[in-house]
Amino acid sequence: MTLGASLAYCFSSDNESERFNRCHSIENDSSLPHCSRRLQGGLELFKDSIPGLDRVFKNDVDRPKVILVTGPPGSMKTSFCYSLMSSYLRDKNEFGLYCTLEESVDSHLKNMESIGAKLSMKMQISDLTDIREIDQIDEVIGQDSQTDYVLFIEKMIQRFRKTHGDKFSIFVLDSLGALYSLMENVKDMRKKMFYFFKMLRDNNLTCFIIMERSITGESQLLGNEGFLADGIMLLGLDRQRGKLVRFLQVEKMRAAEHSMERHAIETGKNGITVLGPLLNTQ
Repeated sequence: MTLGASLAYCFSSDNESERFNRCHSIENDSSLPHCSRRLQGGLELFKDSIPGLDRVFKNDVDRPKVILVTGPPGSMKTSFCYSLMSSYLRDKNEFGLYCTLEESVDSHLKNMESIGAKLSMKMQISDLTDIREIDQIDEVIGQDSQTDYVLFIEKMIQRFRKTHGDKFSIFVLDSLGALYSLMENVKDMRKKMFYFFKMLRDNNLTCFIIMERSITGESQLLGNEGFLADGIMLLGLDRQRGKLVRFLQVEKMRAAEHSMERHAIETGKNGITVLGPLLNTQ
């Protein structure tokens, strides 16, 4: 473990109490002052957390927001969300929760350290890989007590809200496709996602929902997510002068003034940097 992090097991209090969540827990200072509803003072979430992101956003984004971070494999979706979240929280009296359904905490941290993204002491990384393994065992042996993952995530958010109050400001879900793959019943997904997104907004959070998507594909999977979300960000790869370049494009962001252009991004020893608009080679 890094930065003095401790490993804990967080148990739910309902009939799924034997299904545990393996958490990467960081001890936080409970004496920090109460934060306001708007993102005031210090760093702004979008404009200041990643170098060069102020080229994309002219004003910051207020809570609550549900933002889809979309793109194909290898487009740095996870790295972008983690970097933005950890950088913002480092100098704020707020806290965040990063929930990963596909990687263990240790694997996730190693990947983030490899691109220079630093861990904030004010965020918790929680993985559900143990629960997935239990469900797989139950399925093999014929048990029917499969986990309701949407409900589990909601309870986890409620628990974090109870612990940190209004200082709990950011939530990341990695990823929506992984969540859908764990759901046995995918009927009426638009309705389910409407209420899931509503729950996130009711908790006054800025939420980043990572979603796989091809460059030319639509920003939705099973639940018309692109219509329900407050914002859509596309990360992808573009060929410029014979070389592949990673880019970031904001397709939609309610109540925010932003560029619609594709902006080149790069990763270095200090994490992600937004370089500027891509040249139109067409």
